[in-house]
Amino acid sequence: MATLPCFASAELEAVCKVLADSTNGLTGTEIAYLLLEIGVADTDPTLTKWKRLYNAMVHKQNEVQAGNFLIQFINKAMAPAKYVSMPDLFRWRQDGLNVALAFSGYRVRNDGLVVHATRESTVDGARARAGRLHSLLESRGTHIEVLKYCKAELLEENYFHAVLEAVKGVAERLRIMSGLGSDGADLVNSVFSVKSPILAINSLKTDTELSEQKGISNMLVGIFGAIRNPVAHAPKTTWAMPEQDAIDVFGILSYVHRKLDGATKI
Repeated sequence: MATLPCFASAELEAVCKVLADSTNGLTGTEIAYLLLEIGVADTDPTLTKWKRLYNAMVHKQNEVQAGNFLIQFINKAMAPAKYVSMPDLFRWRQDGLNVALAFSGYRVRNDGLVVHATRESTVDGARARAGRLHSLLESRGTHIEVLKYCKAELLEENYFHAVLEAVKGVAERLRIMSGLGSDGADLVNSVFSVKSPILAINSLKTDTELSEQKGISNMLVGIFGAIRNPVAHAPKTTWAMPEQDAIDVFGILSYVHRKLDGATKI
């Protein structure tokens, strides 16, 4: 292989965050094995996976003044034989790597090998990511109200803020439907009160129906407490939001919006 230019730190970081993603990335054992296989020292084995991989690659790149070892690592990590029973995982990693590598003028082919490609701009890369995630959400039947509040964030594939905006969107819809101006648990408890409800998701005539009304109320209070409040108050760097977590949250919000579709104002 000819000597390849070194990768910029931001591009190298983006690649490592895909390969060592907390949900869909390589395991620590896999990272150690692949580094050993290509002759790269595992300089910081106790660090977070992506930082461990990043430091190992930076050290090697500085040593040889070439980007070849990152390409070798990707080629081995993306060998199709590893994904015979996990084709979706291959596509997820391939998509993520193609966005990260686009800034350097590379892409991962369907055979798992890295090849030269047209260098893309940040906007083009973001659009590629957004298109993939948006298609996935649509294929799952995600409610349009969820997507309505996070189009800009999806365009950048910024899961942290996409989730925040989508959750805030539920609160805004409750305010519009109820006429109230409050927020959070106070808003939810007032809207879905069993004794004096403002919105009813069913006829509220049976114990089962009352239980469902209470359940939706408790679910929304939990969403605000477990997702919106931490995300709103913590910086993005300390409150991780992997893609799979974001997709799962979108699913919950989609369910709530469908319940609101059939709700009536009392």
